Amino acid sequence: QVQLVESGGGLVQAGGSLRLSCAASGRAFSSYAMGWFRQAPGKEREFVAAIRWSGGYTRYADSVKGRFTISRDIAKNSGYLQMNSLKPDDTAVYYCAADRNGMGDFTDFGFWGQGTQVTVSS
Repeated sequence: QVQLVESGGGLVQAGGSLRLSCAASGRAFSSYAMGWFRQAPGKEREFVAAIRWSGGYTRYADSVKGRFTISRDIAKNSGYLQMNSLKPDDTAVYYCAADRNGMGDFTDFGFWGQGTQVTVSS
């Protein structure tokens, strides 16, 4: 079993940066893929970024490419989402998720955190 806790959200002006963290419990997390998703008010949850357990492969939504960077620290059982050049459209609750298939195509995110709010003001 894996439990995930996000942190690092907050209020930032457009053009600013935030770094989200995802702390995981359970040694199995080191072999899982990890992802970030977000949900804005009145919208469905959407994929933001994902990384395989080895860190050697990442994927991003087109809307965040070149601005967001996903990473992980196996030793710390943690993952991160560095968000730069933030826009008001990035405002959402951001969720960390884990996929048992550490080398798959990011299709089985079965573990989720409680989310952290990111608000970008114009």
